[in-house]
Amino acid sequence: MSTTKIAPSVLAADFANLQRDIEMINESSADWFHIDVMDGHFVPNISYGMPVIKAIKKYAKKPLDVHLMIEKPERYIEEFAKIGADIITVHYESTVHLHRTLTQIEDTGCKAGVVLNLTTPVSVLEDILPKCYMVLLMSINPGFGGQKLEEIIYNKITKLREMANKKGLNTLIEIDGGVNGENAHKLVQSGANVLVAGSYIFKSSDPTSTINDLKILTSS
Repeated sequence: MSTTKIAPSVLAADFANLQRDIEMINESSADWFHIDVMDGHFVPNISYGMPVIKAIKKYAKKPLDVHLMIEKPERYIEEFAKIGADIITVHYESTVHLHRTLTQIEDTGCKAGVVLNLTTPVSVLEDILPKCYMVLLMSINPGFGGQKLEEIIYNKITKLREMANKKGLNTLIEIDGGVNGENAHKLVQSGANVLVAGSYIFKSSDPTSTINDLKILTSS
């Protein structure tokens, strides 16, 4: 059985049939719901807000992995936890006092993680890594779905896994952007163990089978 977690990105779902797509994820072999929150400032796009996430939580039977692509995320941590987030990740580049923000997330009972933009080096996590349940590495420039994965991500994953191993940590490494059946195995071989996929899943003719195929491709 695969130890790799698959987290379909709800941003790519059909919002006219959102409950249907939520139930599809519930019944599939996916592990988490990946929820991208964009504010139009930190990234050049706006996604959905708290009412939509609250509605997703009402029907979701799996954890909500909430990825905050917003400026000053510390302003909203308690509210996201209250409406049902299980994991909250914040961008290293978006908050001045990262340690304080991660502590704030932990204090709500959620698991805390850090996100790095595509060209932010993993070395910036040297001191904060022991506090991270998960690190999300962007494999595209954040803000829009459907982009192609950038090849520099493989080296970043390897470096981060080596850093975690040296510290004796079992940090989850999540990859977001351009994940598909052609690169999933290589991402896992490099050291990733959580894969986010949006367009690849929801634009396929059979999303449930696509999720299952990703699980098989990444099985050890």
